[in-house]
Amino acid sequence: MLIRALTSHYRRHPLQLLALAVMILLSSALWSGIHHLTSQARHSLGDSESALAERPQVVRDDGRPVTVTDFVRLRRAGLCVMPWLEVLPADGGAWVVGIDPLAAHCAARQPATDGLSGQALDGRPFLDIADAAELSARASRLSLLWHDNGVPLPAGYRRDTLALAPDTGQLGDSFLLNLDALSVLVLLITALLLRSVYRLSLAQRRDSLALLVRLGVPERRLHAGLLAELLVLSLVCVVPGLWLGQGLASGLGQGFGQALNGLFDARVYATDGAGPLRPLLIMVAVVLVACAWGAGSLGRPTGQGTGKTVVWAAGLALVLGGALVVLAPALWLLFVAVALVFLGYGLLTPRVLAAVAARAATRVPDPLARWRWREFGVLCRRLALPLVALQFALALVLAVQALVTTFESTFEQWLGQRLSADYYLELPDGASGAEALTWLRAQDLTGQGGAYHRVIRGRGWVACPACAGPQPVDVFALAPIGPLVHSWTLLAGDDRAWPRVAAGEAVLVNEQLARRLGLSVGDLVQVRFTDGPETGVQAPVAGIYADYGRPAGEVLVAARLLPPAFAATFESLSLSPGRADLATLVAGLESVWASGPVTVRDADTIRQLASQVFDQTFRLTRAMTALTLLLSALALLLMGWVFLMTRVWYLRLLAVWGLTRVAMAGQLLRLAVGVALATWLLALPLGIGLTWVLVARINPMAFGWALPMAVYPGFWLVLAGVALAVGAAIAGLMALALRRPALRPTPASLSAGGER
Repeated sequence: MLIRALTSHYRRHPLQLLALAVMILLSSALWSGIHHLTSQARHSLGDSESALAERPQVVRDDGRPVTVTDFVRLRRAGLCVMPWLEVLPADGGAWVVGIDPLAAHCAARQPATDGLSGQALDGRPFLDIADAAELSARASRLSLLWHDNGVPLPAGYRRDTLALAPDTGQLGDSFLLNLDALSVLVLLITALLLRSVYRLSLAQRRDSLALLVRLGVPERRLHAGLLAELLVLSLVCVVPGLWLGQGLASGLGQGFGQALNGLFDARVYATDGAGPLRPLLIMVAVVLVACAWGAGSLGRPTGQGTGKTVVWAAGLALVLGGALVVLAPALWLLFVAVALVFLGYGLLTPRVLAAVAARAATRVPDPLARWRWREFGVLCRRLALPLVALQFALALVLAVQALVTTFESTFEQWLGQRLSADYYLELPDGASGAEALTWLRAQDLTGQGGAYHRVIRGRGWVACPACAGPQPVDVFALAPIGPLVHSWTLLAGDDRAWPRVAAGEAVLVNEQLARRLGLSVGDLVQVRFTDGPETGVQAPVAGIYADYGRPAGEVLVAARLLPPAFAATFESLSLSPGRADLATLVAGLESVWASGPVTVRDADTIRQLASQVFDQTFRLTRAMTALTLLLSALALLLMGWVFLMTRVWYLRLLAVWGLTRVAMAGQLLRLAVGVALATWLLALPLGIGLTWVLVARINPMAFGWALPMAVYPGFWLVLAGVALAVGAAIAGLMALALRRPALRPTPASLSAGGER
């Protein structure tokens, strides 16, 4: 009988039960999907770091990649080498690793047994190398890990190190931390929505619960029954939500892995991942705490906490959070500051709206306008939680949209500068870039409106007076430095930056290196190109250039400064043929290099491939923010309708005043739309502030580069349209409710809808 009594409310109000179930289901799917992705990334990166951190490997002296033939030759020579074959399956998914169990025994100093011959591994991401080699792959790489057993390396091979953990691993962690923070914010908004819907239902059923207490049911037993009700509801909804989250993670996993690989050179390997127990416990705990915390006595209403203490605490949190946002030296402290700002802003805004409404009601002479302002204040007080949740969601969507749009436009401009040449030719193995430049000069390409330069990339070290020591950097060398780069827009630099760099008198550094080492234009730096002595150059910084999407530090120099012993990791030609024939130029370069067909890529193809990486990066955040906004709008719609339904009797007094049904619907429309638009208006400063924090504080601290601050008022109007739609929908539902027969007024003691 007690179970039937507790569930009777949802039999009378199935829409509330449906709203709770849908919000729990969608929030579980959204949060668990992001949690699964970030956990998988951290797990696979951590495993690769522990397994292969600075492991020695064997490479060829001629720079060509090692093959299975090299592995066989080294094993027959008595060396202890183990193949490590990384494969990215063509049908999607994460990277897998093929290894040889017999060679693994050698590296572990354990004797191999005949029983292990041909054994296939079934653990992920590790497979038998034969199984991995049979996979249809979009990309693969073979490395030969070496364990020194005293046998010297044969001629043609040398020792090198293999580290899957890049130097920018902390920045990759920052990227994952940003996703975690965003998912926590989504979880917070969902908790507010769940709490608002559940507390409204609890207020509506308070009379029936108090009646059960008077009939002899112990209050403690009622509390246990309500808690069991929440537990069953959360389990029924969270379990399929976690399943949907796994599907979301699987669908976004390929793009997420490509984003990590493209941004941080960090691979996401296929893992079985952690079990569902932890996400299940977290989501159930969120539901229970959000709904059951502070429930108060079942026989009387719970206070709303509108005292001055709450206002002063909210103001203190807002001031302290704002100060920390500007001064926080660490990323985690910056997230705490943002949380304080959201807490203070969320506590203040409903009270500010109610106070403004009360003051306005005393200043207007029109009785109908006075009623409307009073009713506005009641709505702001009673719908505080869903209004704040919608406000947070609007601010989040506004900030993420501004960040993504700004990055896309900035990245397109920057990419247009970087891809100023029409075509790009990668040098074949063993080809000479210097010979290609000599041949191109002889063709008088500049006289035909064309341009070209040679690109050499490698690794080096940079030291400065304020640096703690030499810092590893990427070296970006050009020859000649001509019109293809003169159009670059420098973030800072003198008027003669490019001529000085072309003459070898100065260098350029990217924004990441300048921020990391505190460099500015005019500072002296020492660039070392090899491990040997006297292989560097000391020169001033002539300018700082943008290098979006990469966390690594980079220095740009004239190729004439590179020593003969510089080990180039990549070399290409950037070519704009002008009036010359491209096919003739390519054929001439192939004859110079005495090679087969040369790979030629056009700028549009490269731009499309580069843009795809960043589209994958932000697709996840767009999906999260859009779903959060949808949840918040639906929750406010439901809450506004259910709450106003408790006030139908009072609203019918408008007819007693002489208003027609059409006029009453107009008053409700103005009231509901006014509340929604006020929420949108107060979300704007929060969203603009969050945008500034993302582009000016979190981005430089997490990734090493900043974006220009930009706002998009056109998108504000889109969000205003969402608020208008919610308000209009609430008013429309209320207009339908007013056509029903009149009911007795709801007692004011119910603390929801009875306030006059």
